[in-house]
Order: sequence, then structure tokens, then C-alpha cells
Amino acid sequence: MALSDTNPDDAATLALDALTFVLNDPLRTDRFVGVTGLTPDNLRERLADPSTLAAILSFLEGHEPDLIACAESTGHAPGALVAARRALEQAA
Repeated sequence: MALSDTNPDDAATLALDALTFVLNDPLRTDRFVGVTGLTPDNLRERLADPSTLAAILSFLEGHEPDLIACAESTGHAPGALVAARRALEQAA
């Protein structure tokens, strides 16, 4: 998925898939909370915010093994996840 082919709705869907991936692993979840500062309560409140969704994908980009594992788990190419983050940042 090229950046120009990524609309904010598609990007949001990829980010939510990525969040599910993150939250299914307690150690990764703890690291996500520690790195982003997002708590479960404020995460729920901010799920419609493109910058929050971009932060989820940025978290995965910060550790390539997580990005690759997420891509494999969700069936999205790593490049699609990166493009989604960029689209969400532009939408923010």
C-alpha cells in the first residue's frame, strides 16, 4: 500500500489492528504504556484521534521486530503500517 493509496479510514483500521496485536501481549502492552504514556482509560477516550492511532504505529516502528511480528500477525505488510502512520499524522 503506497502512501498515496492510504486514506485516513484505512489507516485507522490498520492502527486498530495493530493495537489489538499490541494488547494481546502483556509485556508489549506494558512497554507501550511506558513509551506512549497512554493508559487504558485515556486510550479508550482517544481512539478516534489520528495522532493517537499514529502513536500506536510509531510505537511498533520503534522496534522493528514488533513491526514485523505485527505485520505477520495482522496480514498487513510492514510498509502498509508505516504508510498508515504517515497518513494518520497528516490527518492529525
